[in-house]
Amino acid sequence: MGPGQTAEMDGQVLAVHRSDAHTFTKPTVDAIALVAGLGVAGDAHAGTTLKHRSRVARDPSQPNLRQVHLIHGELLDELATRGFSVAPGVMGENVTTRGVDLLGVSRGTLLHLGRDAVVEVTGLRNPCAQLDALVPGLMAAVLDRDDHGALVRKAGIMGVVHTSGAARAGDRIEVVAPCGPFVALAPV
Repeated sequence: MGPGQTAEMDGQVLAVHRSDAHTFTKPTVDAIALVAGLGVAGDAHAGTTLKHRSRVARDPSQPNLRQVHLIHGELLDELATRGFSVAPGVMGENVTTRGVDLLGVSRGTLLHLGRDAVVEVTGLRNPCAQLDALVPGLMAAVLDRDDHGALVRKAGIMGVVHTSGAARAGDRIEVVAPCGPFVALAPV
């Protein structure tokens, strides 16, 4: 896929989730409202500055590059084959997807969700030990090593809302690569 080009294969929203409290798991809802520059309306992590409690303690003025958390449903399938029963929303994501290689997109990729909403990809989610509180061994299960021994984080990606709109299960996801060179995702 070239810069500024739409992906050959689009994906789909499998489920959407939000929580107004700082809970790890987010309940599944019928639809979420994505608000430009803020995140998911009614979600504890929405805002222009950081809302993740561990990061706020270090510097509350940092911009919120983690407004929306997306996880690929294929990860949940992979975990199931390894004996982990993890339903959509359990790992704290706002959007569970199907058919999009979330981990393989460039930073700055635009994900068009449904008719209007657009999320700009900012980086990888760095899995934390709270995963093991949900299911023992889950944190190790979402980490891997590539052929060169580098750490691979599989717990989804983060983004900011570029254009407001609603997202719901069944919505199409269109992937548009940014102009310029490919930039591999790093934790944000």
